[in-house]
Amino acid sequence: MAEAEAVQLKEEGNRHFQHQDYKAATKSYSQALKLTKDKALMATLYRNRAACGLKMESYVQAASDASRAIDINSSDIKALYRRCQALEHLGKLDQAFKDVQRCATLEPQNQNFQETLRRLNTSIQEKLRVQFSTDSRVQKMFEILLDENSEADKLEKAANNLIVLGREEAGAERIFQSNGVALLLQLLDTKRPELVLAAVRTLSGICSGHRARATAILHTVRIDRICSLMSVENEEPCLAICNLLQAIIDSLSGEDKQEHRGKEGALVLDSKKDLKQITNHLLDMLVSKKVSGHGRDQALNLLNKNVPRKDLAIHDNSRTIYVVDNGLRKILKVVGQVPDLPSCLPLTDNTRMLASILINKLYDDLRCDPERDHFRKICEEYITGKFDPQDMDKNVNAIQTVSGILQGPLDLGNQLLGLKGVMEMMVALCGSEREVDQLVAVEALIHASTKLSRATFIITNGVSLLKEIYKTTKNEKIKIRTLVGLCKLGSAGGTDYGLKQFAEGSTEKLAKQCRKWLCNASIDTRTRRWAAEGLAYLTLDADVKDDFVQDIPALQAMFELAKTSDKTILYSVATTLVNCTNSYDVKEVIPELVQLAKFSKQHVPEEHPKDKKDFVDMRVKRLLKAGVISALACMVKADSAILTDQTKELLARVFLALCDNPKDRGTIVAQGGGKALIPLALEGTDVGKVKAAHALAKIAAVSNPDIAFPGERKRTSLIRKVKEIILPLRIIIKTKSDNVWERKEKEREILFPNNNAKTLLLGDMFIPEPIAVVRMLQKIFKEKALPDIENYMFENHDQLRQAATECMCNMVINKEVQERFLADGNDRLKLVVLLCGEDDAKVQNAAAGALAMLTAAHKKLCFKMTQVTSQWLEILQRLCLHDQLSVQHRGLAIAYNLLSADAELAKKLVESELLEILTVVGKQEPDEKKEAVVQTARECLIKCMDYGFIKPVS
Repeated sequence: MAEAEAVQLKEEGNRHFQHQDYKAATKSYSQALKLTKDKALMATLYRNRAACGLKMESYVQAASDASRAIDINSSDIKALYRRCQALEHLGKLDQAFKDVQRCATLEPQNQNFQETLRRLNTSIQEKLRVQFSTDSRVQKMFEILLDENSEADKLEKAANNLIVLGREEAGAERIFQSNGVALLLQLLDTKRPELVLAAVRTLSGICSGHRARATAILHTVRIDRICSLMSVENEEPCLAICNLLQAIIDSLSGEDKQEHRGKEGALVLDSKKDLKQITNHLLDMLVSKKVSGHGRDQALNLLNKNVPRKDLAIHDNSRTIYVVDNGLRKILKVVGQVPDLPSCLPLTDNTRMLASILINKLYDDLRCDPERDHFRKICEEYITGKFDPQDMDKNVNAIQTVSGILQGPLDLGNQLLGLKGVMEMMVALCGSEREVDQLVAVEALIHASTKLSRATFIITNGVSLLKEIYKTTKNEKIKIRTLVGLCKLGSAGGTDYGLKQFAEGSTEKLAKQCRKWLCNASIDTRTRRWAAEGLAYLTLDADVKDDFVQDIPALQAMFELAKTSDKTILYSVATTLVNCTNSYDVKEVIPELVQLAKFSKQHVPEEHPKDKKDFVDMRVKRLLKAGVISALACMVKADSAILTDQTKELLARVFLALCDNPKDRGTIVAQGGGKALIPLALEGTDVGKVKAAHALAKIAAVSNPDIAFPGERKRTSLIRKVKEIILPLRIIIKTKSDNVWERKEKEREILFPNNNAKTLLLGDMFIPEPIAVVRMLQKIFKEKALPDIENYMFENHDQLRQAATECMCNMVINKEVQERFLADGNDRLKLVVLLCGEDDAKVQNAAAGALAMLTAAHKKLCFKMTQVTSQWLEILQRLCLHDQLSVQHRGLAIAYNLLSADAELAKKLVESELLEILTVVGKQEPDEKKEAVVQTARECLIKCMDYGFIKPVS
């Protein structure tokens, strides 16, 4: 019974295989193998399952099954050839060659075997040639590099060649196999900068995408030595070591996403211990005085990139928990460093900001309140443990730590401000005689006054003190920070015109001083950064931003500052631009609630007169003229550790505001704005991605992709560019928003609107590259966006239904879409016909365009149109009499398609009132506007004459 069932399952598997259902076939063969002990049947089942494996690209399984069949019957020629195919895909060319050689021996006349034999022989010879060539090249490079008498130019060339070899798989493997790692360690020992860099970069190439090699190099070079090399003062080797360590981490954690084959695929390595060791050494680097500022920055960058989860949907945040437990105090120590104190660790301008960003990322990566409470308690214990009445330096470090946390997780910082004595200590330090105390206190007050309640406290207790410091200090660093503190306090009311903290004109004076400092090139970059930060607060005031955009030198000074290596300024610049373009979120004002608030004598926010749309549009024009797009494009390219998700969101908001006017989009494209938007649409906050994708849609709707999204070589396929545009657009369709109107407005514009009444119909739209358009439509179809578009055509929301119909009008040029309309059992054509009868002229225009192209493409759809609804003729007549010429033109085009489809259908149309409509329209004298309409009507009448239904009259 079991054998009979096994045979039956084999036949069932064969049927599945014929129908290309390879998974089902595999399942049937596997079940049969469990039931049979017949060797011949088992060999057949293994051989057949190997064929399924080849079809499903499961080459390891296919090779294994074929081998089992061969073990039963060594002359099984089908199993031999299938194993040959699997081994070839796995890169085991020599073994594949042996199998096909046996096949060719068994069947010498088989042309397929002979061709495979020749191909594999050629591939093996090429591989050996490359291998031996690589061996000799590697040996030669090392001979030159290790020879002390080598000439400088030869040395440089050899070093560069070695780096290139290390980045190639064949070269990396040969270096690794031929004792190359030991020779690279000798280069590291030379202490010669150019040789050390070459060795490090070569090691990076060898590690990339190969876990086994990365593990061996980590253990050979040792993590402590790698970290000591990264601790040097010189930034270039420090960055190179950081890249090496990142390559090792990527390979150990699987972040490289490369498919390992052969021996590498068979290795199962537990890399958790190595990754933990790397993390511990990086944390130790943070608090070591032997580590340079650049080394500390790179350690923070590596922790920023590799510890927090990249996707919060992943449940495991164990790396973050480990770092919080074992390294948070070390990170807090870096945040609390004061450069002017003798005990300060070596720092760069970016070190404390990077540490604040790391604290923010770790805090955001926590999953629940107990984890956040634990995080907060560590911070509280660290800060309160620093307070010491006898040691003012420790107090300064404590306040500096709070200041740094406020630049990271703001809600945590605000909780820490509530600790007993923290706010009072800030105010007290302002009155200190030491300049370093004043500097730290002023910075802390700036960051502390984010909330209006905190700002009110400081205005009450500290404004007079800040003003006194500003007037008396001769230290420019303190002076400008004090000014920024006053700026922030002056802007505590936000955009509310009726809630001013200072007297009329005070904020304009503060802004004028900030602009003056910003334009002063003799002041160091770090100090000018504070001037930009002051403007980030003050530009909430409409008078200030209107003055600022008219000050072209100040604008350009800010843009140049954003392009410098000090990337900590990005957030301030982005915030200032958001304020100037009014691209921040504005709460909807409900008139009834305003009246209620006035009645109950509550404060009602007021809009500044200069925040009206006309003023905003003028500011946008001035920003574009000043070169804001090139500055934004440069900012987008900043290092990911500095360019936070919040900054990306701000940049996306600015881009969207700048794209509002279609006339400005050409300027944006010309200056590289289209390409800069793509990474913003793919990475960052949900809001930021939506804003960037919305801006992309505005540009894509009116621009040639080759011009708007450059970057690839001319031979690069257009489809890649299309994919870059389509994927961000798909993000928006799936995005939900609390504000339904706002979401639908975005969706309406994103669905490829024909705002200029241009469609692909009847030559209305000139397409310079029709192939690009066709490929774009194919990409939309393959991305499975069509069901979303069809759903939106049923929406009650008028504008969204209009946009979806316009999109479908563009989509019906695609053959796959036309086939969906041709298929039986759906109401797609009926919906389009009914939409032609809508009262909305724009919906009619798009639906009629779609129907015109569908009926022109397929006669079957002409007949189907007459069957989907009894109102079809009435709707067609309404289209042909429409007041709007573009809609009338489409209606007449549909009538012509129906007349051309079949004589009986034409007779039915002629017997209706449509003939009279065609006669009236055709008799009109065609002017420039009506020429296409009249000509189409006359073509319809000529078609009727061809059938003999009507006769011409003189």
